[in-house]
Amino acid sequence: MSQGVYFIAAALPVAVVFVLLVVMRRSAKLAMLAAYLVTVGLALVLWGAPLARVAGATVNGLVTAVTLLYIVFGAILLLYTVQESGAIRAIRRGFTDISPDRRIQAIIIAWMFGSMIEGASGFGTPAAVAAPLLLAIGFPAMAAVMVTLIIQSTPVSFGAVGTPMLVGVNTGLSNSAEVEAAIAPMTLAEYIPVVGAQVALVHALVGVLIPLLMVGMLTRFFGQSRSFAEGFRAWKFAIFAGLAFTLPYLLVARVLGPEFPSLLGGLIGLMIVVPAARAGWFLPSDRFDFPPRAQWGEGWQGNLEPDQAELGPDDRRIGLITAWMPYVIVAGLLVLTRTIAPLKAWLTGPDTTLALTDLFGSGINASAQFAYSPGTIMIIASLISVALFRMKGAAYARAWSISGRTMLAAAPALLLAVPMVQVFINSGSEGMLSMPITLAEGMAAATGATWPLFAPIVGALGAFIAGSNTVSNMMFALFQFSTAQGIGLDLAGITVVVVLQAVGGAAGNMICVHNVVAASAVVGLTDREGDLIRKTLITMAYYVVQAGLIGMALIGGGLWWLAALVWAVVIVAAMRANRDRSTPLAQPRRT
Repeated sequence: MSQGVYFIAAALPVAVVFVLLVVMRRSAKLAMLAAYLVTVGLALVLWGAPLARVAGATVNGLVTAVTLLYIVFGAILLLYTVQESGAIRAIRRGFTDISPDRRIQAIIIAWMFGSMIEGASGFGTPAAVAAPLLLAIGFPAMAAVMVTLIIQSTPVSFGAVGTPMLVGVNTGLSNSAEVEAAIAPMTLAEYIPVVGAQVALVHALVGVLIPLLMVGMLTRFFGQSRSFAEGFRAWKFAIFAGLAFTLPYLLVARVLGPEFPSLLGGLIGLMIVVPAARAGWFLPSDRFDFPPRAQWGEGWQGNLEPDQAELGPDDRRIGLITAWMPYVIVAGLLVLTRTIAPLKAWLTGPDTTLALTDLFGSGINASAQFAYSPGTIMIIASLISVALFRMKGAAYARAWSISGRTMLAAAPALLLAVPMVQVFINSGSEGMLSMPITLAEGMAAATGATWPLFAPIVGALGAFIAGSNTVSNMMFALFQFSTAQGIGLDLAGITVVVVLQAVGGAAGNMICVHNVVAASAVVGLTDREGDLIRKTLITMAYYVVQAGLIGMALIGGGLWWLAALVWAVVIVAAMRANRDRSTPLAQPRRT
């Protein structure tokens, strides 16, 4: 059978997900069930994978899905602890004091705070923490998820204290004689920080516009006028916030290495941006808010209504610092458990790891580290908050009940999505490359010397499939290295291609199915995953194309730099000119 047939077959599971979820707008449950069945059929029949391997990959996926659901539960529990205690009133007042403008609030919470949380924990935690917080201060559920997914790009390569670089790229390139020969006299341990510094450079050049595009998306899809231009009127503050994160991020990557760029970039950025917003620096002359709730569009709201918790009889005023303590505790525990080596070693060691080895004799292992999970940290913060806010037992019981119901609502989609991913990744057999590698090789064969332009797309595809920049890098880093060698690039050019893999893998998190499902679940938004992916595809497309153009410029210079500048200008100009005139929001009826 020809390679072209295998390429088309390998693309089929991805096409099924895209068509059902994005084009036909079916639920994630249906899309992932269909994709799982197609993937299993292809793996068994066309790829010749043993049944035991497919079964092992499925169980591994189920275990991973359970760990994700645990994070979802912890995030919702923390949200409703803050809600039921009344602390959200103080948080809302605090943000109103900084700025009542929803664009500014989105930049501070999603871009700055979310990037810091990504740097500490990664693995979708920013959406689990920031999206419920945005919901709680009055954002529509879909808007809250959209903006937190958009920022799952620039900080992701250095998320979880550098895991996508230190584990993903490092593992992907290890035990390869061709890599060792090409990078000599450097060792791989010396080479990874070099890659990391260039990853930070490309991300900084591309990501500086993310806050601007994010607020444009916010006003285009959730504003009264349905216009990108309304968001772009906050351009001064958005660019300022972009630089406040990316410049420290780039400096830290070059000086300290891959562990801390996102963590310290987000922290330093917050320390710069929040005082600037309080002082009124770079703020727009107008103020943006969402339309009245009665005019919200179809599908904007989920089944969680945290505002209702504020309507109770408990009118105790909680101080702003006290109200923020649950989030301070979460951020602090995430940093401590990820940076204190002995503590991290114990939390991830054999005594605290649930391990299933050699599932069905397939060689596939599954593990869960609940003690290390962000879910546990958020549950601990919730329990501490009960005493901190002097909550009543009935109120806290309601928080647990709502959290449990919401987690169960998200379960079917995740319990299908992650096993499908694992079967897809583990579909290889003797003499047959796995489906992801088959797809990547087909793309490389079609593009030739222009491969660097397309390298980020493979990274994004890996993250879309696997739900992780780390796994995308593990799958494709060596493939990218070898492909760059094959088209005759020197070591500097090869390094750029590996960098583009990591950058594309980060951008792919914006559209990754199980990230979207999990982020939607924490705000009670189900069966709208396709609509979210349709929106975040816009910013993801900007990101991977711009990264590819910058990669070509780093290798070839010349007009590629001009092409990158033109692409950024064209994207912003096209967005600014776009306005939805066909579906205006309902106007309130005059009496």
